[in-house]
Amino acid sequence: MTTWVVVLVKDFNSAKQRLQPALAPASRRALARRNAQLAVRAASAGDHILVVAGSEEVAESARKWGAAEVLPELRQEGQNVAARRGINRAIEAGADAVLLLSSDLPLVTRDAVRAVLDAAASFQAPIAMAVPAVGRGGTNALYLRPPEAIALHFGDDSLAKFRHEAETHGVEFVIHESDAMALDVDEPSDLVLMRRAV
Repeated sequence: MTTWVVVLVKDFNSAKQRLQPALAPASRRALARRNAQLAVRAASAGDHILVVAGSEEVAESARKWGAAEVLPELRQEGQNVAARRGINRAIEAGADAVLLLSSDLPLVTRDAVRAVLDAAASFQAPIAMAVPAVGRGGTNALYLRPPEAIALHFGDDSLAKFRHEAETHGVEFVIHESDAMALDVDEPSDLVLMRRAV
């Protein structure tokens, strides 16, 4: 079974806009870049790393960080569109499963990603395994086997939407709790949690 880890990385300059009250543009850019690097390195737990890159700069950085493949976006149209592009590429190359991974996770590690993949391997397809975000009902990672097991609903309350989608289509839905993948940095309050953890 071949599992692709698809890391979704926005353009560094446009990332983290909701952190404007707390961080200057250069600091937001540096944070986005650092977190993206952590995500790409953590993705090495899978069989193949694909980075869907929101800019040519992101694409170039991802190659340096060890991404096996980079899919640059001509324009950024949101996380769901980026994820769909990654899934389509994985299917085209014969992937049996995908793990869609946010690049906003300051504590993510290779071991944390490996734990998701190992846990998912114990279930029969079709399966959707979600890693929840702290608060806001978000989803920081989503494992799908087969890659098109359910439709994509990243955004507000995505966890509940993924659960409903899976239940509606007879796909087993599993929650995987991960301390290393629970924190994403979207709001100023998340910076406090990140500083405490780091």
